[in-house]
Amino acid sequence: MRITGSTVLLTGVTGGIGRAIAGELARKGARLVLTGRRADALERTAAEFDARAVVADLADPDQVDHLADACADTDILIANAALPSSGDLLDYTPEQIDRALAVNLRAPIMLSRLLAPRMAATGRGHIALVGSISGKAATRSSSLYNATKFGLRGFALGFRQDLHGTGVGVSVIQPGFVRDAGMFAATGAKPPGGMRTVSPGQVAAGVIRAVERDRCEVNVAPLEMRALSAIAGQFPGFAERVQRRAGAEPTLRQIVDAQRGKR
Repeated sequence: MRITGSTVLLTGVTGGIGRAIAGELARKGARLVLTGRRADALERTAAEFDARAVVADLADPDQVDHLADACADTDILIANAALPSSGDLLDYTPEQIDRALAVNLRAPIMLSRLLAPRMAATGRGHIALVGSISGKAATRSSSLYNATKFGLRGFALGFRQDLHGTGVGVSVIQPGFVRDAGMFAATGAKPPGGMRTVSPGQVAAGVIRAVERDRCEVNVAPLEMRALSAIAGQFPGFAERVQRRAGAEPTLRQIVDAQRGKR
């Protein structure tokens, strides 16, 4: 899919990774439409990239519908917005669970459903869903986040097959631990077990690669994390035992404590 000259809707742009993706899209010559929940931050970012801004809270189904209506001419959807959703599920209120499911899973599915028909009618388009390596391997203190990212990956792989032959591609981009910006970097924690990190720029490059080359799945993570997540997907019981012996409990507590206010 050619990005230059295409209208691209990017969600979650007010976070650091979203900003990096916006920068790469702008350099590619996209007609950018940026959306986020915080109007002040959104307007500043939109002005920087000469983009159109549409304020929307993706936890609100009506605002998701409004966003799709306001961006009906979208050629490329990049669904990047997400809540961290870390911690013990028993500590969550029903409202917090609903919000995580709405932002991380329902919103990208609904935007895909609402925007794909026009793409298919014109015979060109792409839907890029930014997931996580947590959509391939489950970890402690991440059951809700795992659920949304496993779900997003399954949706992307299935919807891609549904749209085969229409000219519309679907990709899932799955970063590992991202440094310098984004939900993990904001916690100040170090990756457990000496895992290496990737940069926001690498994630943005992965998104561009997925769209331009119509890649089914792009895993933006160091080789060891990609290998471990593949093993965990096939042998979850083994992966669970390995994680328990890795001594990651202090790191997990730091992450959960830092992200508690974002539920």
